[in-house]
Amino acid sequence: MSDKYTNGLGKVAANHQALTPVNFLKRTAQLHPQRKAIIYGTESFTYTEFQDNVYRLASALRKRGVKKGTTVTIMAANIPAFLDAHFAVPMIGAVLNSLNTRLDAANLAFILDHAETDVLLVDTYYLDVMQQAVSLSTRKPMIIDIVDHECLDGRLMGEIEYKDLLAEGSPEPFDHLIEDEWDAMALNYTSGTTGNPKGVVYSHRGAYLNAMGNNMIWPLGENSVYLWTLPMFHCNGWCFPWTITAVGGTHVCLRQVEVNAIVDAMADNQVTHFCGAPIVLNMILNAPTELTQKLPRNIKAMTAGAPPPAAVIKGMEAMGFDITQGYGLTEVYGPCVVSQWKDEWNELGDDERAALKARQGIRYPTQEDCDVLDPETMLPVPCDAETIGEIMFRGNTTMKGYLKNEATTEESFEHGWFHSGDLAVKHPDGYIEIRDRSKDIIISGGENISSVEVEGVLYRHPAIMEAAVVARADEKWGETPCAFVGLKPGQSATEEEIIEFCRNEMARFKCPKTIIFAELPKTSTGKIQKFILREKVKNMFSLDKSA
Repeated sequence: MSDKYTNGLGKVAANHQALTPVNFLKRTAQLHPQRKAIIYGTESFTYTEFQDNVYRLASALRKRGVKKGTTVTIMAANIPAFLDAHFAVPMIGAVLNSLNTRLDAANLAFILDHAETDVLLVDTYYLDVMQQAVSLSTRKPMIIDIVDHECLDGRLMGEIEYKDLLAEGSPEPFDHLIEDEWDAMALNYTSGTTGNPKGVVYSHRGAYLNAMGNNMIWPLGENSVYLWTLPMFHCNGWCFPWTITAVGGTHVCLRQVEVNAIVDAMADNQVTHFCGAPIVLNMILNAPTELTQKLPRNIKAMTAGAPPPAAVIKGMEAMGFDITQGYGLTEVYGPCVVSQWKDEWNELGDDERAALKARQGIRYPTQEDCDVLDPETMLPVPCDAETIGEIMFRGNTTMKGYLKNEATTEESFEHGWFHSGDLAVKHPDGYIEIRDRSKDIIISGGENISSVEVEGVLYRHPAIMEAAVVARADEKWGETPCAFVGLKPGQSATEEEIIEFCRNEMARFKCPKTIIFAELPKTSTGKIQKFILREKVKNMFSLDKSA
């Protein structure tokens, strides 16, 4: 039914453009053409040079047949080419698929096949595992070698080098090719409880809004210098490739997340901001004094991936860092909940402040709703800091869905909410705090590890009859896999032998760090009671909460 507010007042080019974060670069390059956009070791790129490389990459890919819906996969460390790809690939309507650099060849091959990869950019540092992955895959993508000056050993696997590809393109500006902001722009894989990666599809609209939301809750400015310790493959770097560019900040790329390199980069470039999992904070916190004394003061850090211990937050703030905790999942574009600080907490003691900052917090302004609901009744739990429910989301910074997995998408969106699988309470001020995980996913160093996948490997050991894997708290990694195993009659095995077996069968970061030989508790129907094992691990290996 029409009325005076619809007749003749439709969407036209003058009043409606698709929201997309790729537009941020165009404005910043116009505003600050000679400002340093990217620093990488001794190299640096102005915003004009950054934009030229993006246009060159985009036009070169178009000349080679890349079009809307083409999957362009990248395997790379935090290097400038990865930032180029975050703008160039979606600019032409293609979809950027970022690979986890810690995965093994079998998982990588699965992703190449499932994503239907047509173009593959490979940082030659990862040449060995990617050669294996491509050999296991049914895909025959065009492969582009990113030859980085720090790791060149003469070997290549592609048909063209990245710099030669850029030379094929043109730096002439052109308008992006996105017509519908609901179009897919990125594809990120996350492990499910079955161990099979699921492809999470992002839209231009969602990425735009979450990139803006980052700056609303964690203000950055044109003088911000951001250090890339967070992998860009994690939820597209939590959307910060677009956020930092939007505000005209400087990206400091860092190939290796190692404490000496981190501190040197912070000191040499007067870094103001960085993001990372709690393990990165802990790495800095426990670095030698002669190293940390070089650090600038008042660096702002956003941490997420696993709930950081309050002791780590307290220790980092004592060193002069300003810590903000975020919470989210791949399915919601990374963090979209923040433990936002309130001025009335400034006068509290250090322990109280750290405990408040350790909570997950409240939703971003750009995420329409996040609540802790009873999954049976779908009603909010009371704000009593005791009643446990499931964290659920709904809004524009929730994924489009899982690629080629309609049943799981529908299940995840049941009752009009995205079900996170994380169990939490709500405090009287409405801030949420995680208490447990309904799925048996272990978060180690910011990486998701499927307990079922690890169990599947353990069951392949000739001496093991049964196995169950749960999380063990770890000061360095947040959590590590702890395996309970029962041996076959007459068989023997040592902890070291089983761990080494796992290392030969899967990515090393997924391997259990602890093996406990025990009879596994079961229900009357034979189901292993993991809640008993979790409690046992908690009692056996509890961290010192008073530290």
